[in-house]
Amino acid sequence: MTRLLLASASPARRATLVAAGIEPLVAVSGVDEDAVLAAARERFGALDPADAVLLLAQAKVEDVSRNLPDELEDADDLLLLGCDSMLELDGEIYGKPTDAAQATQRWRLMRGRSGVLHTGHWLMDERDVPAMLGATSSTTVRFADLSDAEIDAYVATGEPLAVAGAFTVDGLGGPFVERIEGDHHGVVGLSLPLLRELLGEVGVSITDLWRDQ
Repeated sequence: MTRLLLASASPARRATLVAAGIEPLVAVSGVDEDAVLAAARERFGALDPADAVLLLAQAKVEDVSRNLPDELEDADDLLLLGCDSMLELDGEIYGKPTDAAQATQRWRLMRGRSGVLHTGHWLMDERDVPAMLGATSSTTVRFADLSDAEIDAYVATGEPLAVAGAFTVDGLGGPFVERIEGDHHGVVGLSLPLLRELLGEVGVSITDLWRDQ
């Protein structure tokens, strides 16, 4: 039996897997994301948003792999999955806002416009023949033209502070997203079609991970 370990604290990512019939193990990484990106920029120069999220997804998986819970240290049936998301708007990339003021500022910039939500996926196969591979899901998101009052009310809920790009499509932010061009699940934070492809690359069918298998 193969088990999937999600290297993420995101409840939305876990919920996406559970809704798809997969009950993942969960371990949260202690990666300093700002430090990882700063080191990469110093070494390679400016990062493309699609590469930045993939780099962070990889860093999360590698950190969790080095610090597995005691009960999993000797496991030989694990696939580790890390994800990271950022919103690209006007060539700039945005992760989670640092505070309510920044979330408000972002929404005033985003309203009535389109951005691209990039979600990097990194899969580490720790079974008999270890392997690592990754890819990024990129989806265009069209935002509604919110009023100042709607922005203030949404930010006051606290939800935008906890998510990349300061919005959700599966929560209170859903009414403020007019259109999506691409994979809806990628915007939530984990692309199921892309996960299926990555699993296939290491010889695993996503149906093998269903709870009743």
